[in-house]
Amino acid sequence: MGLSEAAISELRSIVEQTIATSGASNAYHVPGTAVVVVDKEGNELFAHAAGKRGVVSKKPMTLDSIFYLASCTKMVTGLACMQLVEKGELRLDDAAQVAELCPELKDIKVLKDDGTFEEKRNGITLKMLLTHTAGFAYSFFDETLRDWSLPIGIDEFSGDIKDMLRIPLRFQPGEKWQYGIGIDWAGIVLERKTGLSLNEYIQKNICQPLGLENVNMIPTQSMKDNLAYMHHRQHDSKLIPRDHLLRRPLTASTPAEVADTFNSGGAGLFAKPQEYTRILAVLLNDGTCPKTGATILQKSTVEQMFTNQIPEFPDFGRQGISAAKPDLTNATPTLYHVPGNPPQGWGLTFMLSGANPLTGRSDKTGFWAGLPNLYWWADREHGVAGMVCTQILPAFDPAVLGLWARVEAAVYKHLKLAKA
Repeated sequence: MGLSEAAISELRSIVEQTIATSGASNAYHVPGTAVVVVDKEGNELFAHAAGKRGVVSKKPMTLDSIFYLASCTKMVTGLACMQLVEKGELRLDDAAQVAELCPELKDIKVLKDDGTFEEKRNGITLKMLLTHTAGFAYSFFDETLRDWSLPIGIDEFSGDIKDMLRIPLRFQPGEKWQYGIGIDWAGIVLERKTGLSLNEYIQKNICQPLGLENVNMIPTQSMKDNLAYMHHRQHDSKLIPRDHLLRRPLTASTPAEVADTFNSGGAGLFAKPQEYTRILAVLLNDGTCPKTGATILQKSTVEQMFTNQIPEFPDFGRQGISAAKPDLTNATPTLYHVPGNPPQGWGLTFMLSGANPLTGRSDKTGFWAGLPNLYWWADREHGVAGMVCTQILPAFDPAVLGLWARVEAAVYKHLKLAKA
C-alpha cells in the first residue's frame, strides 16, 4: 500500500489550507496541526505538520511536537486492560471483582435527573466501565451533574484522584450509555490489580515493546520542551491562548509530586502523533507491532475490541451532547453521522461507526477523539489508520472536524485509485 505523489500533495494542501494566517479570525483556520496516516505494515503513508505551536508562538509545529491526547488515551487504557483479561487476571463481566478492587463503588449513589439520589441496584463490571454503560458521566457534558457539583464544581482534569472519587453515577449500571469517567475507573481497577501505576504499566507493557519514547502520562523534559500550546476559540471564531487543560503532570517535578499525580485512564496521555499511530498500526495488524514484531494482544482480543458490545443501545450517539461547560465543549446533536442512520456500535473503548460512504471508511472501523480536537480512526478492512491533532477548545471545533473529514476522504480516494 502507498500513496502517490499526487495524493501526498493533495493531503499536504488540505492541511496547509487549514492553517491560520497572521491575524486571521476565520472559523475554518487553525494555528497549527499534525496529521499522520499509517498502514497495517506500520508504514507512514502521510505525515505532515504545519503552522505554529501556538497563536502566540514563533516556533513551528513539527512532527516532533507533543500533544495532550485527552480521550485518545482511552484506547490505550483499553489495550492495557485487555492484556490482563487475556491473562485471566481481570474479568470483563465480574462485578464482584470490580467491587473488591474498588470498594468505593459498592455504595456509590445514582444522581437522578431531578437532582435527588437513589441507591445503586446493579453491580459494575469492567465491561461496563470500558463501554460507558457503568453509570458515569462528565460534568462538562451533563448539566445535572454540573449543577449538583456547584458551588465548588468538578474538575476532571485536576490530576487529583479525589475529584474522580467524589463523582456519583448518573444512571443505574447497565441501563443506558453515557460518555463519562468509566475508563478512569478501569485504570484504577488495573492499578489495584497490578500494584503498578497506570503509566508504569503502559510504559512496560505497551510503550517499551512498541519502541515508543514519547507516549507518557508524566511527560519527560524533552516532551515538555516540544509541547503544543492550548487554545480557546471565542464566539467570534478568534483563537486565543489559554492555560493547559491538564497542568499537574506538566508541573510535577519531584518523585513525591509525580507519585501524587492521578494517572487518568480516560484522559491522561501526552504523545507525539507518529508514535500514537504506531499503536493504531498494531490494531490494524491484529495485535502485533509490524515494526518491532512484539505482540501486545492476540488477534481474537483485537477482534473482540472491534465488536459491538452494546447492541441494545443502537442509537446511543444520537442522544446528543450538551455544552454544559461551553469553555470545554460545543454542543453536538450526534457523535458521528452516517447517511441513513444505521445502528451504531461501541467496542471496548471506542466507537464503531459503520461504513461511511462520505469518506470511504469500512464497517470495520473504530475511531474516537480527544477534547482539544484530536481525532483518530483505524480501519481494519482497508488496513489504514490516521490521526489529526490540534490543541483547540471547545470540543467539536468546525475547522478541525472539517480538516479530519477532508483528510480521511482524500486518503480513501487515493487508496481506491491506487488499487484500480
